[in-house]
Amino acid sequence: MLKASWKSLLGRKLRLFMSAFAIILGVSFVSGSFIFTDTLARAFDGIVNTVGDVVVRPEVASSDFDSGQTSKTVPGSLVRTLATLPGVARADGNVSNPTTFVVSTKGKLVGGGGPPGLGLSHNDAPTSAGEPPASLSQGRWPTTKGEVALDSGTARRAGYKVGDTVKLVTSGAQPVVTARLVGIAEFKGGTVGATLAFFDTRTAQQLFLGGKDEYSDAWVTAKDGTSAEDLAKAVQAKLPAGYEAVTGASVAKESATGINKALNFINIFLLVFAGIALFVGSFLIINTFSILVAQRSRELAMLRALGAGRHQVTRSVLFEAFVVGLVGSTVGLGLGFGLAIGIQKLFAQFGLDLSGSPLVFRPSTALIAYAVGLVVTMVAAYLPARRAGRMPPVAAMRDDVALPESALHKRVWVGAVLFAGGLVAGYLGAFTSVSNSAYWVGGGVLGIVLAAILTSPVVGRPVIALLGWGYRRGFGAVGVMAEQNATRNPRRTAATASALMIGLTLVSMMSVFGASAKASVDKSINANFAADYVLSNAVGLPFSTTVTADVAKVPGVATVAAVRYLPVSVDQDRGFAAAVDPGTFGKAVPVEFRSGSLAGLKDGTVLVSEDRAKKQHLVVGSTVRTDISGQQGTAKVGGVFVSSAALPNSILVTLAAAEKAGVPVQDSAVFVVRDRGAKASAVESGIDKVIADVPTVTLKNQDEFAAEQRKPIDQLLYIIYALLGLAVVIAVLGIVNTLALSVIERTREIGLLRAVGLSRRQLRTMLRLESVAIALLGAVLGVVLGLAAGWALQRSLADDGIDVLSIPGLQLAVFVVLAGFVGVLAALWPGRRAARLDVLRAITTE
Repeated sequence: MLKASWKSLLGRKLRLFMSAFAIILGVSFVSGSFIFTDTLARAFDGIVNTVGDVVVRPEVASSDFDSGQTSKTVPGSLVRTLATLPGVARADGNVSNPTTFVVSTKGKLVGGGGPPGLGLSHNDAPTSAGEPPASLSQGRWPTTKGEVALDSGTARRAGYKVGDTVKLVTSGAQPVVTARLVGIAEFKGGTVGATLAFFDTRTAQQLFLGGKDEYSDAWVTAKDGTSAEDLAKAVQAKLPAGYEAVTGASVAKESATGINKALNFINIFLLVFAGIALFVGSFLIINTFSILVAQRSRELAMLRALGAGRHQVTRSVLFEAFVVGLVGSTVGLGLGFGLAIGIQKLFAQFGLDLSGSPLVFRPSTALIAYAVGLVVTMVAAYLPARRAGRMPPVAAMRDDVALPESALHKRVWVGAVLFAGGLVAGYLGAFTSVSNSAYWVGGGVLGIVLAAILTSPVVGRPVIALLGWGYRRGFGAVGVMAEQNATRNPRRTAATASALMIGLTLVSMMSVFGASAKASVDKSINANFAADYVLSNAVGLPFSTTVTADVAKVPGVATVAAVRYLPVSVDQDRGFAAAVDPGTFGKAVPVEFRSGSLAGLKDGTVLVSEDRAKKQHLVVGSTVRTDISGQQGTAKVGGVFVSSAALPNSILVTLAAAEKAGVPVQDSAVFVVRDRGAKASAVESGIDKVIADVPTVTLKNQDEFAAEQRKPIDQLLYIIYALLGLAVVIAVLGIVNTLALSVIERTREIGLLRAVGLSRRQLRTMLRLESVAIALLGAVLGVVLGLAAGWALQRSLADDGIDVLSIPGLQLAVFVVLAGFVGVLAALWPGRRAARLDVLRAITTE
């Protein structure tokens, strides 16, 4: 039996490779995602481990809340005191700012859009490894005002060399800084796309801390024989209230935890699409082995007649599947490296540069890749293998052998149950106030898709019948034969179409959802945007308040409303808040209130969104516990407002409360209202002059602001379309494979048709019409299901601002047309192969 299995494999290499291709794509995504995230993790490990023995920093009141950047500092006097403690070799203050970016010689911003732009004070304080985190490769370190050193990657990208004048933009009081480049440095842990600008300590304090004798944090170096843990305890005992001493290892662990959360999201995102590809590929594998078993039915029956047992025949087919899975997994694992390199290059476009980090390959990645590939292949091949084992030995004596088939009514009943369950879950998620409504909709969509897969042999008949009506009218007898061939084996046709249906269901669902999200943004901005312009940072980070103050002085500007975004929790429910001045904010952004008003926002109060109020059962006057950027306290609810595209936050606090909590005095966005008597062109020209030297800050009118809000939606959709395109490619291969195997299965029939007068052109047309029928069946079912799923998803998120249903009819129609075109392409190779069959040999084929 083993020899027979090997012979079967070697005799059908091309067909089995096409099945293996689905495994190759899925496994390459699995392995590629793990290789990339492991590489990213190691790169970040190099950065987070470049810290001192003990770090002294302002204490964060809430240990489980990510407070982000803070304006709280460590006094210089405290640093000098720490240097005199027993067991301390030295204590060094550090100044850092994550919003300092270099402007290239061509006037373009270097970095941004991901990794930070770090402005740092330079000193030679050692890390826990005993050496400074950065070393010079050219020049010297800055020692006075007007000097700067850059990391080598930033200097290269910006086009600067030692001696050049460097332009930088910061979020400090001085938004534009120019300095002479005196040195180029190499950072020990790698920068992973971040830009590093080193200043002398005094200059850094002037730029980022108002010239005060203060530091962002301090590194305390232990003397020989003193452990970091013991030193941290000793230092903590001498610190005043509001400060903490933690070991460098603890700081690295904290940073790694946050990084790992982000990496897990990337990994899960990629693995979801790998799962989709493997799921779609399983249909290709099932079809391939089903057809191969059907073609070998007489051979398998002969083996049974010669003494092979049922289990031997089953194991023979499963052995072939094992080899296919093994080959597919091996090739997929190899391609995973290429995919990881491709993801590296893609992320580099967004500033996350890993070009200096070698790919990391762990043994666990190989184990997972092989486990996934083999399990999916073996499970997909089990039913065809089991059916092969049921072949009766007497079948070897008959000319025509039919494999045993289970009745369709079982599939229909199971599909009906899944469909009913999916409808109920979808209804609950879309039209009721259940928590996690999107998950209910997702479960409902999954149930309905599975139901469609099971019932597609029955549900697809009207679609095939409609196409058959057109085929008969347009192609006569050839069209009749194409329709009959498409319906000859409904399971096979349905399984092939289902693979395409899954891909188009997801693509259509995201198209409907994306169009609805963009339409909701446009509606919200039109209804809730009183400002004429918006100033914001092109890389999504805060900018200098000096820019805001200068814009307010531009002739023709009536109102300037600054907004600062910050982390806040209300009764331990986390969220992001907007800190605003209630006196000016309402003039620029009309806020709709369910209860209370903007006047209710003052020190000691917060405003909450309607969704948050419902979720937490809050009303005006409720007392809540707050954690504003790490500072805990209590406040009263002063109003309940409706979120909008201009105000997506769920919490509002005052600017004074944010500054008191240590939020840096930097603006995240500024809404500008023009004096009604002023000319728009003059005001815009005046504002453009203010921000001309600050490339991080952009000016947008209402339409441009709406376009900016739509841009992330489009970017996400493009990524999803590209990844789902893999599933569609596998589905197309499924159509090609099914037709190719069907041609082999019908060799004798094709020979007879050619003998009675069917031309080669007519034969190719017949196969082309079959392919189009399969593709259009999958497309129609997919678009219909995707339309319903997108509508349900939109309804489930209506309370979160996606309150407009928009159906991209033209886009959905294009999907169907493209599916038909795909059907034409998929039939080219099988049709050409069928037309080249020798008529006499085809007639005598058994």
